[in-house]
Amino acid sequence: MKLVNAIEKTGLSLVDTKDQALRTKLIAAGYTSPGAPRAYTLVRLVLVIGLPVLVLGWTWLSGSRPSVTKLYFIGIWAAVLGLYGPSLFIRIKADRRQREIINGFPDALDLMLVCVEAGLGLEAAFARVGQEMTASHPLLAEQLGAVVLELRAGRSREDALRRMADRAGTDEIRAFATLLIQSTKLGSSIATTLRIYASEMRERRRMRAEEKAHRLPVLLSIPLVVCMLPVMIGVLMLPAIIRVIRVMMPALAGD
Repeated sequence: MKLVNAIEKTGLSLVDTKDQALRTKLIAAGYTSPGAPRAYTLVRLVLVIGLPVLVLGWTWLSGSRPSVTKLYFIGIWAAVLGLYGPSLFIRIKADRRQREIINGFPDALDLMLVCVEAGLGLEAAFARVGQEMTASHPLLAEQLGAVVLELRAGRSREDALRRMADRAGTDEIRAFATLLIQSTKLGSSIATTLRIYASEMRERRRMRAEEKAHRLPVLLSIPLVVCMLPVMIGVLMLPAIIRVIRVMMPALAGD
């Protein structure tokens, strides 16, 4: 952050025109610092300029003397990689983070239901579940712990739940936050709400597992076709080829 502030003092603004959308992506990837968007812009700027310089310098120092056209295309590809590489990295990290949160969410709902039915309030249930899931699902425990800290700091329950949904960036967490907010406003039983939603989340997790299992035959067919099919064709055709050679060679030699 000191480097970012020092660069901005020189007159170079690192604020992105789509700062709110960028901030949402970075939060979903786990970068919650207020200065994360500016640091991200600085990284992209450094890579766009520095990566082509490094690639061209390495090409020059390696002893090869490529043509100007080849150097131009190498520099362009390096600049494109520096421009879109950080965005791809953020997207992959956000997807991995969301997948880990979603996988542990049904278990968290079951524990939360047990806590609520045992007489704990929603804030105490969040705190207890967060403590229990620190080792098994640390990302989800971090989200629940952040909600507890915000509630203790005086933030309203609705605001804290919506902020949790924004940080997680998943539809399941967002629907869960909306469900709890509506249940609180309408005065319905939170235990019943949690029981129904936990059952739905377990069903979704089972469906995701079945979907992955159904994709396996299609994915396995690719290495089978690429690796095994040529070998099988060679094994089947080789005896016929040898027989043709044995028959044809004497005839050709006789002619």
